[in-house]
Amino acid sequence: MSIEVNNESSIPVDENALLRLSSYALEQMHVHPDAELAIVLVDEAAMEQLHVQWMDEPGPTDVLSFPMDELRPGTEEAPTPAGLLGDVVLCPQVAEGQAQTAGHSTLEELLLLTTHGILHLLGFDHAEPDEEKEMFGIQGDILVGFAMKERRRRT
Repeated sequence: MSIEVNNESSIPVDENALLRLSSYALEQMHVHPDAELAIVLVDEAAMEQLHVQWMDEPGPTDVLSFPMDELRPGTEEAPTPAGLLGDVVLCPQVAEGQAQTAGHSTLEELLLLTTHGILHLLGFDHAEPDEEKEMFGIQGDILVGFAMKERRRRT
């Protein structure tokens, strides 16, 4: 996978963890190994500007996804073709506040948001209850599987 992480925010972030998670998530979704993904971390002002420009909503948000080649999940037998998956834009400051409310670390929140953003790039949505159930189920499976892989990696 060609995954680039660019932290333009003032918050230090474990970029390697974001890379490992992204790689794991794309493998689980059977995305071609030559697919390209960019993850950008921005401050609240930059995120607010993007949020207004692309979603016509005020204030910063936690994650935005910008799909490029409209790739969709593949299967083990037929992975998705190579291409530009797109960009996931994260705001660590917003994630930090959400993490405190949820009772977990900022990194855990950023991992969740990265997974969420990748799933949006792959065409998943949560506007309807059945879509939400599917997307959040896959999101949870990826995060649990990644956490288990990380525990094994550390031991």
